Amino acid sequence: MAGELTIRGKTTSTSLSLPKNTSDEEWIELGEALGKFERSKMWWVGDWLKHKYPEGYVERGVYDELEEKTGIPVPTMRQSLWVCKAVDSSTRVDDLTFKHHELVAHIPEAKQQKNWLDKAIKDGLTVHQLREAIRGSKTPELPTDKYRVLYADPPWEYGNAQHGLEEQETVLETHYPTMSDGQLLAFPIWEIAADESVLFCWATSPRLPFAMQLISEWRFVYKAMFVWDKVKHNVGYYNSVRHELLLICTKGSCLPDVKELHDSVVTIERGEHSEKPAYFRELIDKMYPRGKRIELFARVPATDKWDVWGNEVE
Repeated sequence: MAGELTIRGKTTSTSLSLPKNTSDEEWIELGEALGKFERSKMWWVGDWLKHKYPEGYVERGVYDELEEKTGIPVPTMRQSLWVCKAVDSSTRVDDLTFKHHELVAHIPEAKQQKNWLDKAIKDGLTVHQLREAIRGSKTPELPTDKYRVLYADPPWEYGNAQHGLEEQETVLETHYPTMSDGQLLAFPIWEIAADESVLFCWATSPRLPFAMQLISEWRFVYKAMFVWDKVKHNVGYYNSVRHELLLICTKGSCLPDVKELHDSVVTIERGEHSEKPAYFRELIDKMYPRGKRIELFARVPATDKWDVWGNEVE
């Protein structure tokens, strides 16, 4: 069955009818073909799109037209194209699932991608085990200093909130490794926070209740928030989400050094996935110009003024 599927029977969009004289051999062969289709469909969709859009960018309006013509959901097309562009066909491993490949798609070097996929084959790693192995290999030690100003963008999981767990694994993990609620609760941010310190912590609407719990577990007290109006809309079950929340929390007494009040709603068009505007770091510097500061779960390099911690910092 080298690339061709011949069905001796009748198919419709909702049924498959086989002749009564279908042999056991033909029946098994057809089942194998259907299994191959199920395992390969994400690759086929992604490579089909990549043929037309080799740069990996498709406008939303074009996606909508393609969904109407093909019946393939936009999220499936978007994710398939992302992974197929990121993981070259020469790097892919037949005996691993598409989800295994999603986990290495955010790794820029093909050689490192292949090393992880080979390890998954050699050690028989499930998708979850491969995720944990990649995450563990990239997590640096926390610094030992004490910080007055802390800025955090937790890598939330959405298994019980806006996204289903399966969607979480197939979408967000290609952009950055997430942390479970338990891992975040155990993250010892209090060990590096000064007795009088302030924490600016990002939270999304579906994760807001847990974010409040997390802040308390981290030994901070919620005080106020900024609302980032992203201009561009995003998916949501109950509304079209175009904002994110920056929670202001303190440990001890840590009022702003500068008494100027800033507007609580900031309108800046969003950029790359999960990327936060530099404006907010600059705003924190204006409010709290004094004291040692660190950005946690960072994706940008350290500066003369800011220390950074995160598994995506070069």
